[in-house]
Amino acid sequence: MRHAHRVEVVRAAEAELMGRLPDGTLMQRAAAGLAATCARLLTGRRGRVYGSRVVVLAGSGDNGGDALYAAAALARRGARATAVLLTPERVHAGGLAALRAAGGRAVVEQEVGLADFSRADLVLDGIVGIGGRGGLRAGALPYAQASRRGLVVAVDLPSGVDADTGEVPGAALRADVTVCFGTYKPGLLIDPGASYAGTIQLVGIGLDLPEADVTALQHADVAALLPEPGAESDKYRRGVVGVAAGSATYPGAAVLAVAAALRGGAGAVRYVGAAAEEVVRRFPETLVTEGGPHGAGRVQSWVVGPGGGESARQTLAEALASDVPVLVDADGLTELGRLGPAALAGRTAPTLLTPHTGEAARLLAGADGTPPPAADDLAATRLTTARRLAAAYRATVLLKGSTTVIADPGGAVRVNPTGTSWLATAGSGDVLAGLAGSLLAAGLPALDAASAAAYLHGLAGRHAAGTPAAPTTALAIAEALPVAWRNVREG
Repeated sequence: MRHAHRVEVVRAAEAELMGRLPDGTLMQRAAAGLAATCARLLTGRRGRVYGSRVVVLAGSGDNGGDALYAAAALARRGARATAVLLTPERVHAGGLAALRAAGGRAVVEQEVGLADFSRADLVLDGIVGIGGRGGLRAGALPYAQASRRGLVVAVDLPSGVDADTGEVPGAALRADVTVCFGTYKPGLLIDPGASYAGTIQLVGIGLDLPEADVTALQHADVAALLPEPGAESDKYRRGVVGVAAGSATYPGAAVLAVAAALRGGAGAVRYVGAAAEEVVRRFPETLVTEGGPHGAGRVQSWVVGPGGGESARQTLAEALASDVPVLVDADGLTELGRLGPAALAGRTAPTLLTPHTGEAARLLAGADGTPPPAADDLAATRLTTARRLAAAYRATVLLKGSTTVIADPGGAVRVNPTGTSWLATAGSGDVLAGLAGSLLAAGLPALDAASAAAYLHGLAGRHAAGTPAAPTTALAIAEALPVAWRNVREG
């Protein structure tokens, strides 16, 4: 599992460790790890470090110091190292002295710096550290816009990205590799910041950290969550997921949700809705019940809303009146946005909401009575948005998008690392809903069910798209779920 911590937590851990170490030890640890990564990159790209052109974009403070010390280490191995001093009056004096002692040079003229930047084999982005806020300042802005031929390695975080949220409020430097120290930062895992980070390398520096603010599951974590039937299991002990989806206009939503639910770990799927004939024709093992959720019989969870059409309001009300976990998606979310958080008041069983940013806007408007915010604004602040929704509705929220963010009302946040842009296809969300609902029925808590479903859904999307990737369909994604499941189990 990847663990990411907020800046104030990292700063406190650094201060505690520096109080027990000789002065400068922590920076030397970070610089050594940074230099080792850069040496590997240069060797892989050019065959050697000797003779390579290395440029440091050196801002003020410790971030610039890390970069300068790392460049000094590369210079001692024969690299031609240049530091571009963006704030010469506040440059890290020790780091600059080390670079010069190793044969490196420093420049302050922007024209010279930009010329060196464009020719470099490797650029170290040491402009702004994890404490920076806002986009790049005027002196650094040209480097975000200039052409380059070499690799950019960000020191702890790409300059211009908010470390705690991943928000990019202005211009930012796009990295090929980010070397982060001690722990991941939330902004490295969540778009739009994640899209600036490139490949992330973690360098341990000995920090003693508390429980992480944000986590990202990996194969072993998901494998430990997935249900597995025992010798005494039957379809009812494994769980029955109820799917209330589809309409005369959108029967395919029901078919897709059921397709994923059947492959999601529960022992059976009970369907209610207008698309029963289409569902049974495609999946004869489905249990079909007339009417709505209220009289449908025994289930361990409900999936409500995909393609629900005009019946969505009544279906949602009946499902929410039950005492089992309920996943609300699509048309169900539209109805919930009209009703507001009061519709979930008094529920003792978990509720899982799975909006995209447009649906999230309607839910937020329903929570505070204001006009819906712009979906693009929510996409740019997805961590904050997921947390706001979870707090307002006292529900677990899976916010879909380029980075899927899962937040629960207790404050826990997980981000999904397996997504692919090929998942942006009609019906993909219906597949995710059916899968997550099935995991709820199998007994997983809402946070775990949402996290595991997003992870498997992303892997299935990759398998369905193939290599090299090509357009795929939602049904192909559902059919690839067993492959993804086995992939996770096999590690």
